[in-house]
Amino acid sequence: MKKTVTTLCCLLLAAVAFAQGQMYRGSYSIEKDIPYHQDAGDYARERCTLDFYYPSELQDFPTIVWFHGGGLEGGNKEIPAALMDSGLGVIGVNYRLLPKATIQECIDDAAAAVAWAFREVAARGGSPDRIFVAGHSAGGYLTDMVVLDKSWLAKYGVDADKIAGAFPYSAQVLTHYNVRKLDGIGPLEPRLDETGPLYHVRKLPMPMLVLSGDRELELYGRYEEQAYFWRIMKLNGNENIYLYEFDGYDHGSMPYPAHNVVKRFIRGILRDQIPER
Repeated sequence: MKKTVTTLCCLLLAAVAFAQGQMYRGSYSIEKDIPYHQDAGDYARERCTLDFYYPSELQDFPTIVWFHGGGLEGGNKEIPAALMDSGLGVIGVNYRLLPKATIQECIDDAAAAVAWAFREVAARGGSPDRIFVAGHSAGGYLTDMVVLDKSWLAKYGVDADKIAGAFPYSAQVLTHYNVRKLDGIGPLEPRLDETGPLYHVRKLPMPMLVLSGDRELELYGRYEEQAYFWRIMKLNGNENIYLYEFDGYDHGSMPYPAHNVVKRFIRGILRDQIPER
């Protein structure tokens, strides 16, 4: 009983921090360079590591698996500063990159990292029932792929429907433009195949926030691409999906306001899951 009461109090403290936009001032731990992908070759051993930042005094805290941007060709794992000190666990993921890796290997790495979260967060005090997936640009693309195409996580024994929520930031939903580039196709020549999230549109059990910068400042018509994705998802029965456009923010700067929206949204889910006394 003491553990139940302690857990409830910790959740309430975290929820209040989210609601008031305040920091959770408890202590945090960070584990760095954890390998998450076994037997995938030398390049995977080099790239497939993650960092886990989490509140060390909370029980059943929510965790965001965060994929960095960089067009699938660059970038490195990060723990966004705006997501720190918020009662959240954050997993920053490195993954293999084009053209040294195939697009299938990039997506497989994303799935393997999410599967690691489902296996491992409980040992650090997190809840496997409160795992969210998010990322910016290429990271948003990977977010969409592991959520929509269930086969990637099924390979690791995880049901994608167990993800608590998805937050693609400025994501490409067609075949990624740098995948098209490998076939000699320019970024303004749209294509869609099984490596594009839009190919896998389905009704989801979890909420999704579709987050975009200003339509006049975004990359390659990214807002309109995401707006179409949002509409098609709605027509496929997804009521709990929301489209945000951050006026005045371009592709690179839109994560700053988006992080605050995501934190408030997770706070709302936490509030709904705290039992009444």
